[in-house]
Amino acid sequence: MGLTSKKVLLLAVLCAVALFVLTIWLWPRLSRHNWRTVLGRVGLLLATQLSIFALIGLLANNAYLFFGSWGELLGVKQDLASTGPGGAKVKVLGIERAGLPGGSRPQDAGRIEKVALKGEKSKINSQAFVYLPPQYFQPEYAKKRFPVSVVLTGHPGTMQALYKKLDYPQTQHDLVSKKKMQPTIFVMMSPTVVPPRDTECVDVPNGPQTETFFTHDVRQDIAGHYRVGTDAKNWGVIGDSTGGYCALKMPMRYPKAFSTGVALSGDYRAPLDPDTGALFGGDKQLERENDLMWRQKNLPAAPVNLLVTSSKQGEPNYRNTLQFIRQTKTPGRIASIILDRGGHNFDTWRREIPAALEWMSGHLKA
Repeated sequence: MGLTSKKVLLLAVLCAVALFVLTIWLWPRLSRHNWRTVLGRVGLLLATQLSIFALIGLLANNAYLFFGSWGELLGVKQDLASTGPGGAKVKVLGIERAGLPGGSRPQDAGRIEKVALKGEKSKINSQAFVYLPPQYFQPEYAKKRFPVSVVLTGHPGTMQALYKKLDYPQTQHDLVSKKKMQPTIFVMMSPTVVPPRDTECVDVPNGPQTETFFTHDVRQDIAGHYRVGTDAKNWGVIGDSTGGYCALKMPMRYPKAFSTGVALSGDYRAPLDPDTGALFGGDKQLERENDLMWRQKNLPAAPVNLLVTSSKQGEPNYRNTLQFIRQTKTPGRIASIILDRGGHNFDTWRREIPAALEWMSGHLKA
């Protein structure tokens, strides 16, 4: 039973209710003053409270999908099948339903493929969900190369949230039908590619080369397997929270990899905490270069398109977002979505995603 399955949630509910009822029923029998009854009362209370805490944790995880599997929750690194037939760097592991009109017909609904990617240069292997729009399977598009958007979660976050909670494929399907967006391939991923460490899309000195993985390996692997463009103008990246920081930083640092970036409630510098560890290995210059505010002030601007979002009330990044907008220099280009009220949550991002995808589509070239 998977961590997010309804069976696990139902089992947690039954355990919590059963232990609560058992506590009430046995309490009179455990009212005597001896060490056995005292231990019995302590054990019942502890078991009941743990079952309730577990239930609350499962409910929160099902609502926000912080962890997609028991392995992610426990920080167990998965053994990925990272190569396909003939040594191909992409292997399709399975098919997911997008919940779109047309059901199982990819010509009508598109298709979500769960894939394993092999990072030849970075030596990082990771998984992704690749959304192929319906047009990818239609005869009139058989010779077309599609634009690509890498779609990133925050940390902690799970890839499934991108199509189960944030509805990226569903939103694209709606926008394309209204001719507000061009068909685009989504590569939906978590920035946490070496779990449980939060590397903030940084090439860590003597550590995981996460930035290289995203700016080189992901692009090379996807372009070698799907009909996509290979120039920076064909590639964008969008993300929320930590994924938003990555979505700004990678175009700014690697404009030959990504021409466009969208940050939903993104940060502007990497935190240094127990989850990240020493990201920069004491290299102060590397730390400054990954501070997006410092880059704007001290380095030439990259010729890329950036969009940032925040809320006047409810977002901790509001003031920094305004400063980032003011500091943007040509040839860089900046756009923004500023809500009156919002928050660092799925509800806010769902409100921003349609406009953000429409904007991004206008800057990507097929």
